[in-house]
Amino acid sequence: MSSNITIAEIARNAGVGTATVDRVLNGRPGVNSETERKVLQAINSLGTPVVARGRPRSRGNFKFAYVMPDGPSPFWDQLERHIAQTAGDFRHQHITEITYRLDAEDAASFSAGLARVTDCDAIVLIAPDAPAIKLAINDHVRAGVRVATLFTDVAGSMRDVHIGADNRAAGRTAGLLLARMAPAPQRNTLLLLSQATRLSSEIERRIGFAQVLEERFPELSVIRLTDLPSNDAEACAVLTQHLERAIDGASLAGAYAVGGATNGIAQALRAKNLASAVPLIAHDFTSAHQSMLVNGSLAYVLHQDVHYCVLTAARVLRGLCENVRGALSVVQPRVEILTAENLH
Repeated sequence: MSSNITIAEIARNAGVGTATVDRVLNGRPGVNSETERKVLQAINSLGTPVVARGRPRSRGNFKFAYVMPDGPSPFWDQLERHIAQTAGDFRHQHITEITYRLDAEDAASFSAGLARVTDCDAIVLIAPDAPAIKLAINDHVRAGVRVATLFTDVAGSMRDVHIGADNRAAGRTAGLLLARMAPAPQRNTLLLLSQATRLSSEIERRIGFAQVLEERFPELSVIRLTDLPSNDAEACAVLTQHLERAIDGASLAGAYAVGGATNGIAQALRAKNLASAVPLIAHDFTSAHQSMLVNGSLAYVLHQDVHYCVLTAARVLRGLCENVRGALSVVQPRVEILTAENLH
């Protein structure tokens, strides 16, 4: 028997995921008897895996794939640049990173692209929550690849860990801020604005926003426009049309941009002379949002520490690749509230 056997090798031999092997080794519940028997047979055949304590053992470079959506999003573009600029930190951890941009509008296309991401030790994934993508994640995990979801989760998949702020809490924060600014009863309507999406982060934000208003501010009503285009110009045209035909601008007390097209939304509010009376809240601190905070187009930006999230995902996955106990111990980032007065 080899003394250098790994959990990934045990998992491949038994035809299960590495998380299942870890449960069996540590006597945790959640594994049926037949699966446990297969794992124990593989351990008897190959040997007990070495699990490091403390610092990971030294080995050659790891290859990590960062897989993220393609499309007209300043945040995704900024994130890709940030990952590239963090290369020095990755090299220090003996990690070689490569970034893939996949079409998130089509779940089948995204899952097919994810399946083609091969020859890597781990994947940091930003993806829609769709059945085909869950299956692609599970196939990678069964093959011994460690997977972390970043910013937006794919619940129900076999991914190892999620890194990111509590998006439902972020939505509740947006609702609380706008509701407290609302000069009811004159203005008693809030706009919930987003694109049609399968990103669980944006869905959770919508839920949190609606929850806090129903629980604490029943006097306020919400108009939901959840199929805005992601392009700024098109989003501006669609929202302007709604403001002209179906929404009473005099009743509006605030607007919440759950996803993208923030500049287009702000343009539509300005075009209808509503910018000063209708505070707008958006997500993610980009250069465009910085300018909008300064010029007053945005009241607040809800943000999380992107640098921390990117590095934490790499650190956790490296620990998992090295079978380090405690690798999954993660402090999730807080939701930050940025204004024109506290920019950094």
